Amino acid sequence: MSTDESDASAPRVADGDKTPVILQVLPALDTGGVERGTVDIAAAVHEAGWLSIVVSNGGPMVREVLRSGAAHIELPVHTKNLLAMRRNVSRLVKVIQEHKVDIVHVRSRAPAWSVAAACRQTGASMVTTFHGTYTTNLPGKKIYNAVMTRGARVIAISEFIRDHILSTYDVDEARVRIIHRGIDLGRFSPSAVSQERVIKLAKQWRLPDGVPVILLPGRVTRWKGQLLLVKALAGMARDDLRCLLVGSDQGRSGFVREIESTVRLLGLDSVVHVVGGCDYMPAAYMLSDVVVSASTDPEAFGRVVAEGQAMGRPVVAPAHGAAPEIVIPDATGWLFEPGNPEDLARNLEIALALGSDERDAMAQAAIANVRRHFAKERMTEETLALYREVMAEAAAESGNPIAA
Repeated sequence: MSTDESDASAPRVADGDKTPVILQVLPALDTGGVERGTVDIAAAVHEAGWLSIVVSNGGPMVREVLRSGAAHIELPVHTKNLLAMRRNVSRLVKVIQEHKVDIVHVRSRAPAWSVAAACRQTGASMVTTFHGTYTTNLPGKKIYNAVMTRGARVIAISEFIRDHILSTYDVDEARVRIIHRGIDLGRFSPSAVSQERVIKLAKQWRLPDGVPVILLPGRVTRWKGQLLLVKALAGMARDDLRCLLVGSDQGRSGFVREIESTVRLLGLDSVVHVVGGCDYMPAAYMLSDVVVSASTDPEAFGRVVAEGQAMGRPVVAPAHGAAPEIVIPDATGWLFEPGNPEDLARNLEIALALGSDERDAMAQAAIANVRRHFAKERMTEETLALYREVMAEAAAESGNPIAA
């Protein structure tokens, strides 16, 4: 059940035995990659026979946490108010002590300050995950960010993020571990998508039969590169294809209007369509002939790049951030010069010109690449192994073994 910290009737999650107890803390359980990773780890902790708790300010994905077998405790850990952050320390101390928490895994900076203090008071171990490159351009920002390097282990979600951590902060390299984010291959698999779902979506988006489809999934926000792709398409000067910009604008209606205005100005009305969000992305991937990530800023991981390959689609992505770790050039996709619409267009033409045999070979290579390196099961196994390592260290220091 989801409980408030003031609810005295909330059931104890641990009852004094030595079963490991893992507490994950994040600001809220809205839709996103951080939240998805939290739910996946919560489920894996429960399936391992451990006790799994998540603390957040709530959100629609609380239901998924509860379905995973974990408990959810609602606390205002999303806040950046200094007084509220201080109050969160005592709230977290209460949770840690009541449930005999072994590890607190925190995924965001504001709650990490409260978690670090609570762990010092209780002796629980802290693990952190860097989900991005935090800005350091304002006074005090680097100090604020550095709390994420204080974990007994610091998880980097890509080699790119690991290198950023080591080059920016004073942290022992031995404490930094790369654990790539994981794709749910039960969901993102060609065999999991019915033809009926694909046909329904094609009708909804009014796609003509036989026309090549370029798909750019992602939030409609400037750095995701929707305008870059539009410029690339203008340079290709083709009207025999469709480009779908799929994703929620999250209230950025002004930017949507800018995209649509640019599309009209470039004469691409019949080619580019801003279709909004999609509640079943596997079907959207199946509709596509090529999947594009066009982010102008480096992606910490880039879930779209991995999901597209998992669905057997060739991927075109920028040669920065984590994309070069996920794409095997000329085997599972192509990398283009970041921010260069001409190079993006050139690689799109290569992808669209693939013959059927070449496309089949690339699909198999792409699926195998994701299964080998970016499956959800690999992420959860590596995370639980890291938890065991941290608990073993803590047990050696205290002389109290933990059943793991």
